[in-house]
Parts: sequence; structure tokens; C-alpha cells
Amino acid sequence: MLDGTARRVLDPTLDKMGAYLATKGASANAVTLTAFVVGMISAALIAFGYMIPGLILLLLSRLGDGLDGAVARHTQTSDFGGFLDIVLDFAFYGAIPLAFIIYDPANNAIAGAVLLFAFYVNGASFLAYSILAEKYRLQTAVRGEKSIYFTTGLAEATETFAAFAIFCLFPSYFAVVAYIFAAICIYTAFSRIVLAWSAFKPTE
Repeated sequence: MLDGTARRVLDPTLDKMGAYLATKGASANAVTLTAFVVGMISAALIAFGYMIPGLILLLLSRLGDGLDGAVARHTQTSDFGGFLDIVLDFAFYGAIPLAFIIYDPANNAIAGAVLLFAFYVNGASFLAYSILAEKYRLQTAVRGEKSIYFTTGLAEATETFAAFAIFCLFPSYFAVVAYIFAAICIYTAFSRIVLAWSAFKPTE
């Protein structure tokens, strides 16, 4: 929901940074992999209870995730780059709730499992819609130029980052926030199912 606003604020700066990295020979895939590694280090720090350092690296990881597209626009875009970006994004999104489960399994295990379930369902609805959108030759630039079709929703990258930040700042409230965000993710998946029913139902 908030990704559009975030993009309008961040894109000019990211574009300048992407242009600079491109002149230094950086590739979009290298930026994607670097952002993922930073994200995994963030998850490891959180799992060991280092919440603020984990949050700082989490922020850097997400900035890197936005930067790879900017680098690609100034070098060369590729379908594999889009594929890699999505796969590693989903891996990162799963790693943070898992880190909180490891950090405090007694209090966080069930809520973390519910959140991971919600991520799974929401992710499946997103990817399935993208596949059918390709079949129907649908196009959208609502979230910028992407390798696959992006549908908007109540739970997007900005909202996910906000939830992760709250987890890190208030770890004792992980379960409460996780249940709330899981409900938001399920609502987003349901709304995407309704959208798919309207867009892909047989014509008479």
C-alpha cells in the first residue's frame, strides 16, 4: 500500500546511486546478492538478540534491494535478475520471523509460524497472479519497471519493513505484531484472489 509513496521519495536518490555504481562496474545481480547477504547477517544478529545492529543491517539490506533495480536500469536488465531478486526477497522475508522464533521460541514460535504461513499464502497469490498476468499479456508500471507483473496490496515491502522494524524495537511485542501483520497478509492474499477471479474468469 505504501510502496508507491516510498518509491516517489526514494527513487531519485536510488537512481543517482545506481548510476554511480554502474559507472564503477557494479552489476545489478551483485547488488541483489550483497543485499541478501546483509539481510541474512541481520537475521543472525536478531536470532542472537542483537536487535538494534540487526535493524540497522535490515535497513541497509532493504536499501540494497531497491538499489539493484536502479543499477539494472543503468546497465542491463535481465529476466534472471528479476527472478533472483524475487527468490532472495522471499528468502529474506522468511528469515526474519525465523530469527525471532530462534531468539525466543517459548513466546514467539506459534506467532512466528502463523506469520510464516501468512507469508507463504500471500507470496503464492502474488506469484500465481504474476504467472497468469504473463499468460494474459497484462502490463503494469504501478511499482516501476519490473521483470514480472506486480500487483499492489495492503501488505507490500514497505509495510513488511515497518513490521520488522517494530519487531526489533519492541521484541517483547513480537507475537502481537506478528498476528496483526499475518492478518494483513491474509487479507492481501484474499483481495488478490478476488482480483484474479475478476481478471481471469472465463469470458462468455
